[in-house]
Amino acid sequence: MPFRDHFSSQSKEYARHRPSYPEAMFEYLTSLAPGRELAWDCGTGNGQAARALAERFQKVIATDASAAQIENAFPHQRIEYRVEPSEKTSIASDSVDLVTVGTAVHWFDFEAFYQEVQRVSRQNGILAVWTYYFPVIKPEIDRWLEHFYWETLSGFWPERIHYLEERYVTLPFPFEEITPPEFEMKAVWEFDNMAGFLASWSAVRKLVETQSESAFDEPIKELERIWKKGTRKREIRWPLHFRIGKVS
Repeated sequence: MPFRDHFSSQSKEYARHRPSYPEAMFEYLTSLAPGRELAWDCGTGNGQAARALAERFQKVIATDASAAQIENAFPHQRIEYRVEPSEKTSIASDSVDLVTVGTAVHWFDFEAFYQEVQRVSRQNGILAVWTYYFPVIKPEIDRWLEHFYWETLSGFWPERIHYLEERYVTLPFPFEEITPPEFEMKAVWEFDNMAGFLASWSAVRKLVETQSESAFDEPIKELERIWKKGTRKREIRWPLHFRIGKVS
């Protein structure tokens, strides 16, 4: 399967407007790994997960097929960034304790990627993939987001987004599974933060390119009206959805 780059054109915005994964999640994933020598963060994007792993592992290799994403990634002395596809890397065989993929595995060639995970993982290594879906903010805002996603952006999402919509439940995953505790991302954002987050979506960029800037500006004005009722800042929660497996 050829690499389909849905994010390079807005890589700076993507890096600027991503919510942060919880530290407790990385503590949990690290506790599952057979060692703490090497982690591989695949489809690393801006390196957000890689940076958290670098606080817990001696070395992190962070790969992404998009050079633009790597150019905007967070530097760290224990992270080695590589522009490589998930399905074929230069990582040594039998060397990785933990493989992580944050909100990206649904774009991969599953069979080839899982073979690569088998090749690079140590005995009893761990593969953890996760995603988030709609944020939870306020009922009126949540309803706006659902309408924007399903109606305004209908036809502008890549086909494989359905795995994310299904919270990874239908994702092919040929490993002995581990059920994690519940985790969620949290943030306190002003409206401009949310507008930037939405603008970084690949479907929004395609909408604007296909139609016009007003195709995004007009609905976002309605969101601004709803958002600013009573307060400037709002707490936002993103429940996380996992598939975690032991690589034997």
